[in-house]
Amino acid sequence: MLLPIILSGGTGSRLWPLSRELYPKQLHCLNGEETLLQQTVNRLRGLENILPPLIVCNTEHRFMVAEQLRQIGIDDPSIYLEPVGRNTAPATAIAALVARCSADDPVLLVMPADHEIKDKDTFHTAITTARPAAEQGSLVTFGVTPNRPETGYGYIKFTPEHQSPRQRRRLTNHGLPITAPQAHTIHSVDSFVEKPDKPTAEAYLQSGDYLWNSGIFMFRASRYLQELEKSQPSILNCCRRALAESSIDLDFIRIGENAFKQCPSDSIDYAVMEKASDVVVVPLDAGWSDIGSWDALWSAGKQDQQGNQLRGDVVVSNVKNSYVASESRLVAALGLDNHIIVETPDAVLVANKTHAQEVKNIVAQLKQAGREELVVHKRVYRPWGSYQGVDQGERFQVKRLIVNPGAKLSLQLHHKRAEHWVVVCGTAQVTVGDETFALKPDQSTYIPIGTKHQLENTGNEPLHIIEVQSGSYLGEDDIVRFEDQYGRVDEPPVA
Repeated sequence: MLLPIILSGGTGSRLWPLSRELYPKQLHCLNGEETLLQQTVNRLRGLENILPPLIVCNTEHRFMVAEQLRQIGIDDPSIYLEPVGRNTAPATAIAALVARCSADDPVLLVMPADHEIKDKDTFHTAITTARPAAEQGSLVTFGVTPNRPETGYGYIKFTPEHQSPRQRRRLTNHGLPITAPQAHTIHSVDSFVEKPDKPTAEAYLQSGDYLWNSGIFMFRASRYLQELEKSQPSILNCCRRALAESSIDLDFIRIGENAFKQCPSDSIDYAVMEKASDVVVVPLDAGWSDIGSWDALWSAGKQDQQGNQLRGDVVVSNVKNSYVASESRLVAALGLDNHIIVETPDAVLVANKTHAQEVKNIVAQLKQAGREELVVHKRVYRPWGSYQGVDQGERFQVKRLIVNPGAKLSLQLHHKRAEHWVVVCGTAQVTVGDETFALKPDQSTYIPIGTKHQLENTGNEPLHIIEVQSGSYLGEDDIVRFEDQYGRVDEPPVA
């Protein structure tokens, strides 16, 4: 059987300000009506002899991941929660150890949750091509056929299969390198190569001996663990201990925090693939993109006649080859070429497209300054719904809460602030102290400092609340939980 492993622990920092630590790119709809995570799962539909996917994600994202899976019909997913990020090698080790315990050494198909693949049928064909080699013990990676000298990707140098004079003439007539890899074939891997500079990338493209490293892998669980034990035994030992210390939390499995924090951080490429024998690559020409930067998102999407992608409330004049996106207000651009403009309610990015990879430098500055714009959006998601700041001043703060149907906030109190709730639309059931009552639109209630309270949406539509906070301290960590249907009573205080 084939067991898909979907790795959803990344933060997508090069897509800031859209992608942030608590709401990363894989949970966004970047190129359609489904999020990248949902696309990754749905891409598997139609494959034969396949098990339900196993998801490894950050503990902070767990409720959003579960909800997005529920929306596409997966009501009982296997979701393993990383207490901290340790890159792809440990995450895959956890999945392989789980697979060895619960199944008869399945073949693992390891995929990031934040990539785009436009041609599902070609992707399935590549998987079918790779599967026999993985079943027989090879470590398989998928290499994307390059169409430009890309400096933002790692490369795989492969050993080409023999090509007949007829094949060489056909490739030459189509303007392709004579060693261009053929679809539905398997090649030996010569080496993995770091991201090159522009001249080197151009040489790679011309030679035809290189593929982009897609970060997608296939191998038996036992084979991966065997190689990991040879090359990085400390990772495997830490993951074994972390899995032994794991616990069940609602519908999630929490990986043991103490052991996993001690685990070295490393990628599958560095920890295993570059050191192992019998590593092969299957060419993949299926419209792949890692959507890893704003220029990659522009390249992967559909441009208008001026080469622009425009999203949201945008007006442009004499703008070419640019990506302009607005979330909350009108954005106007004039006389630009090859630019990126991304507006969110609390941050705006303006960059030349040739510097798209350098967004990480801005992210590093924000991290050093401790800016919350790196971590959260203006709209903050919670398992019960979301809230968004409307206004803030000395000793007061106004928020808009949206509570999903049937959802309920924890029974809680605050030591330093009082709250005033006004129902805008929907029906609320409110507990204040010892009293429980219903509130309808235009009705309100007051919660004094130190009073236990709870809010529940008893209706079938989203409940909209305006919350006015007042007090000496308005931080989200001023909260004491007594009951919570999402199992957060013992977690560090966050609303």
